[in-house]
Amino acid sequence: MREQLTSLLDQYEKQIIGQKNNLRLLLTALLAGGHVLIEGVPGTGKTQMVKTLATLVGGVFQRVQFTPDLLPSDITGSTIYNMKESKFQTLKGPIFTNVLLADEINRTPAKTQAALLEAMEEQQVTIQGETYPLPRLFFVAATQNPIEFEGTYPLPEAQQDRFLFKLLIDFPELEAETIVLQHVLKEQLAPVQLTALFNEDTLLEAKNAVQEVTVQDQIAKYIVEIVRKTRNLDSIQFGASTRAAIAIGKTAQAWAYLAGRDYVTPDDVKLVAKPCLRHRIQLSPYAELEGTNLDEIIATLVGAVPVPR
Repeated sequence: MREQLTSLLDQYEKQIIGQKNNLRLLLTALLAGGHVLIEGVPGTGKTQMVKTLATLVGGVFQRVQFTPDLLPSDITGSTIYNMKESKFQTLKGPIFTNVLLADEINRTPAKTQAALLEAMEEQQVTIQGETYPLPRLFFVAATQNPIEFEGTYPLPEAQQDRFLFKLLIDFPELEAETIVLQHVLKEQLAPVQLTALFNEDTLLEAKNAVQEVTVQDQIAKYIVEIVRKTRNLDSIQFGASTRAAIAIGKTAQAWAYLAGRDYVTPDDVKLVAKPCLRHRIQLSPYAELEGTNLDEIIATLVGAVPVPR
């Protein structure tokens, strides 16, 4: 199984250039059974990252473009009256898929954003009072532009907390960006046909294997101490909740599994701490005025917690 995952990562990195760490984190979130919020300026390959992952894992892919006039029923589905058969009929929305791309999620109002809450948390959807289960393999990747861009709505804290990771996509380096351009120009002449390296059953088997990765008591305590540290800093107004500790624990297991280990180390915890915490804590007003970097604060507080031996 690990050999298959290694092969998947190799294919993934050949298609998406210059985002090696983020690609690994995206796969880590999928194996940990969570969802991902991806932030970056337009044109940095966010959509392609998710679509390529869906193809490689053999999942059904659906994309929803979030706009100011999008309704919750446009995502979940609705009930209509079938005049021919004289009965009501449920039309399921695009959320009934394996990999859902909620594109530019912060361009729609909070009411529509909240339509994803039940699905992400409970893996089910309620349409006109009736509950429908989602596929066993269900993964949401939501993209958003930086909040200072025009025409955007901040995601409510409750919805941000539903995401396991928040990934930041920056512009690639010069060499990587040149390779991307050459890659796209060549594909115009000879398009690359990706093939699935997994199917739903084998991927679920891998997810079950991830849950068996050992998290020793001292590592669990180390995770909780990091989360509690976020509640005791003057530069942080609102610290992370217990859900953040659970997120770090699950993703550290998946990261360790991808590394070929059946146990979690403190380094695994440090690697997943930033994407797990950056959307779950809020800076104090004076820290925001000073332009404090959130990732730097997380790195500092993680470094201040004694590492278990």
